[in-house]
Amino acid sequence: MFDLRPVGYVIGLLLVALGGTMFIPWGVDIALNTGGGGTFAVSAMVTILFGGSMALASANARNPGLNLQQAFLLTVMSWLALPIFAALPFWLGAPNASYTDSFFEAMSGITTTGSTVFSNLSDLPTGTLLWRGMMQWFGGVGIIVVAMAFLPALKVGGMQLFRSEGFDTMGKVLPRAGEIAGSISIIYLVLTLLCLFAYMAVGMDLIDAMVLSMTTIATGGFANSDASFGAFQGMPEYVAALFMLLASLPFIRYVQILNGSARPILRDSQVRVFLATALGLVLLLTFYRMAVNNTSGEAAFRETLFNVTSILSGTGYASVDYQLWGAFPVVLFFMIGLIGGCAGSTCCSIKIFRFQLLFISIKQQIRRIHSPHGVFGARYEGRPVSEDVISSVMSFFVMFMLTLAILSVLLSLMGLDFITAVSGAATALANIGPGLGPEIGPAGNFAGLSDPVKWVLSAAMLLGRLELIAVYVLFTVGFWRG
Repeated sequence: MFDLRPVGYVIGLLLVALGGTMFIPWGVDIALNTGGGGTFAVSAMVTILFGGSMALASANARNPGLNLQQAFLLTVMSWLALPIFAALPFWLGAPNASYTDSFFEAMSGITTTGSTVFSNLSDLPTGTLLWRGMMQWFGGVGIIVVAMAFLPALKVGGMQLFRSEGFDTMGKVLPRAGEIAGSISIIYLVLTLLCLFAYMAVGMDLIDAMVLSMTTIATGGFANSDASFGAFQGMPEYVAALFMLLASLPFIRYVQILNGSARPILRDSQVRVFLATALGLVLLLTFYRMAVNNTSGEAAFRETLFNVTSILSGTGYASVDYQLWGAFPVVLFFMIGLIGGCAGSTCCSIKIFRFQLLFISIKQQIRRIHSPHGVFGARYEGRPVSEDVISSVMSFFVMFMLTLAILSVLLSLMGLDFITAVSGAATALANIGPGLGPEIGPAGNFAGLSDPVKWVLSAAMLLGRLELIAVYVLFTVGFWRG
């Protein structure tokens, strides 16, 4: 019989931890007398009580390891349970916020998507703004642990390629997850503090610097202003671009650097390809803006660097409305949002390594056509790549595009126009943040969408953040039989 107790025990502990962190914005609101303290106190108590009860009820099934079914279920249910309770402070405290809006905001935060339904952000209590940043910060470090400890063991979307990174977790998921979390969390915290100090050095106040440093390192994109990053043009854009790029690289490489070896990050092909892609896109759009938009050189470079990095990394900040740059940049932004950063980073979307393996597979097929009797094995970073990995990656591409098409059709049936439906589906599934068009584009938000649309987009965020297959497998009969 399928034993849910180990899963319930871990989720209960996660909810207790989540409830405990709610006392941080509670303390901030109390200290600043902004009026939101009671909301966080009630939310914290409800969350801790529910999570503690769940953990106590399941405590007799504590197990240092999880089987495959339990690992899949824990991965998905954790990312579903946390937004349910993280939404409480919004529901109880934000002006006129329905639970649908609150859950959408919480799911967008924890999945580091960055789409928002809230307007007049500067009028929200400081604790609420801080909570939005904290959600993304927790989601960022959480997805790194999932990507390094769970997805390789679950063989999701080719992630088994990274089981050789010294984190072989099959059969011992929980202990290794804890070990990985400890190593990664130090790097994550140090990068966040460096980003915080850098933002303050270029003129941000403490609260803006705190929230933006958390959402930058998480590549999440929540800001404290309706103008997103538009209130901080100039040097802050360079700072943000630097730290978004750093957060887009595999965090395991930073651990290796701390252990005295910088060679792995220098030899990592996905790092080189990602940085080369970012540089190429920035130069291309900079020259385009100088030639077509007649924008001055420094402004063209700065705005392009920031916004390209933001969309490529899936952060979702916008310092200007890049839809005004012309049709070519808009199409390009839509496409690069589907690329993403490196595996093992806080980034989302398809990710660079899958495109690398796609091109390797295409090259292999072309060579087979030219030489039908030849033997051509796929290799990645000099190592043979098994057919199992190639098959997983190809399946991921097919499922991503098929899911994107289904979501787009479903949203159009709900009354959205073509641009809003397609870009809304893409931005939710790829966890980017802003879509396209006047309503959900970089100058808008998702507040005007209907409740059913928000629930569909929330489900798409969860699907995209957990690499699709980790969620889909729960809906197969064979999973529950096994």
